[in-house]
Amino acid sequence: MAGLRVLVAASEVVGFATTGGLADVAGALPAALARRGNLVSVVMPFYKTVQRSGVTIERTGIVLPVPMGDRVLACRVFRSHLPNTDVPVFLIEHAPYFERDAPGTGRGLYQQQVGREKRDYGDNGERFVFFCRAVMELVPHIGFPPDVIHANDWQTGLVPAYLAETHRNHPGYQRIRSVFTIHNIAYQGSYPRELLNYTGLPAWLYNPGQLEHYGLNFLKAGVVFADAVTTVSPTYAREIQTRAFGEGLEGLLTSVHWKLSGIVNGCDYEHWNPARDRHIASEYTPETVFENKPLCKADLQRRFKLPEDPAAPVLGVIARLVAQKGIDIVLIAARGFLDLGCQIVVLGDGDHHFHDQLQLLRDRNPDQVGIFLGFNETLAHVIEAGSDLFLMPSRYEPCGLNQMYSLKYGTPPVVRSTGGLADTVVNATEENLADRRATGFNFQDYTASALYETVKWALTLYRDRPADFKQIVLTAMAQDWSWDRSAEAYERLYRKVTGMS
Repeated sequence: MAGLRVLVAASEVVGFATTGGLADVAGALPAALARRGNLVSVVMPFYKTVQRSGVTIERTGIVLPVPMGDRVLACRVFRSHLPNTDVPVFLIEHAPYFERDAPGTGRGLYQQQVGREKRDYGDNGERFVFFCRAVMELVPHIGFPPDVIHANDWQTGLVPAYLAETHRNHPGYQRIRSVFTIHNIAYQGSYPRELLNYTGLPAWLYNPGQLEHYGLNFLKAGVVFADAVTTVSPTYAREIQTRAFGEGLEGLLTSVHWKLSGIVNGCDYEHWNPARDRHIASEYTPETVFENKPLCKADLQRRFKLPEDPAAPVLGVIARLVAQKGIDIVLIAARGFLDLGCQIVVLGDGDHHFHDQLQLLRDRNPDQVGIFLGFNETLAHVIEAGSDLFLMPSRYEPCGLNQMYSLKYGTPPVVRSTGGLADTVVNATEENLADRRATGFNFQDYTASALYETVKWALTLYRDRPADFKQIVLTAMAQDWSWDRSAEAYERLYRKVTGMS
């Protein structure tokens, strides 16, 4: 079967510029598609962060004319490659829009620090109108006519609209189809109607059935005009069609349910694999996990200045410290965990009131609580390998990656049954234990009590039924959530929308 030709558009890509899971997808999925024999390119903005990333960057000589309202802005294009691949990454340069990030001064890709708060840049709408229009102008220059443009999240939401409304009859664009992926529906990119003047889209599209939702809504544009819409897990695809999770777009999503599907993100097993992890104290496989994982636990306890007690269950947390991730109910339940003899280690950054509460918890319980505020790549691996249980009690979670890392590392995750967490973790019920299907621990109600009782059940198995707990560890490590699996699902979708199936 002939390979597909795919252009992936995203506002961030791992290895170049990263703020979250979108970057992981935009880096790993194209590489996996290319391994399967497809022709793939990636396009993203040329941030200052990219210039500092250490990747090899070359000039292309391409200069694109990008219309913005009554102006035409010149845009130079640079090129690099995804690490360890031949997949080109095209970098869209325009210094006033994309060369402002400087983490040391509190300026990120989309936000800047103002006092103790992070605030969006006031011109984000204009910046990503420019990026979407530049993506469309780039198409004839990528070296192949794409069958599919795969746009990701609100920052590229106008790309399907341009493809459907302004470029459909342009030479070279007629056969291109679009796929739009919602990574987190809470972030929609809504801006005042006046921004429409920059887009070049017909004014009549600004109506409640197409572009309008609390202003010009980029994410809604992607949903309305794409040939197929995906989210990053099947459960999340169902959830966002409800009032509880749809963020005001549930009616629209229900009306287009026929083109909406969920594909679980993949896990990068080259980077997250205890059998060859340079960050951890002792590498291990399913055959050596019970011999070597305790060495990783001792290393974790040392690094967080906790007593090296092999009998104390270690509960690991790696998360953005915001309410979505369930850190509020972790803090409420923490006293109960400590009374059960647990140690708690937390790695993350986020809202300052959670920082303050965690520091207070640590100060009051220095022998049982360790925290690192910020992000540290080595510590993330150390926590995954050294913890006995991994806590991920999210209020909502479109996909999630850490629970998949935890499965691979034989660290059963404790998750709330939502989004990708529900799709990737099999609950340790008595029936699932008997069938050797259990890979972790799930609960439904978003309460500290439900989290506490679930951890208490997990500790019952850990302490009193070690054979069952060890079986959970081995079953978890045997799971396959690789990117090749996800890429195959995306391939099927691309073939469906292009009629190449």
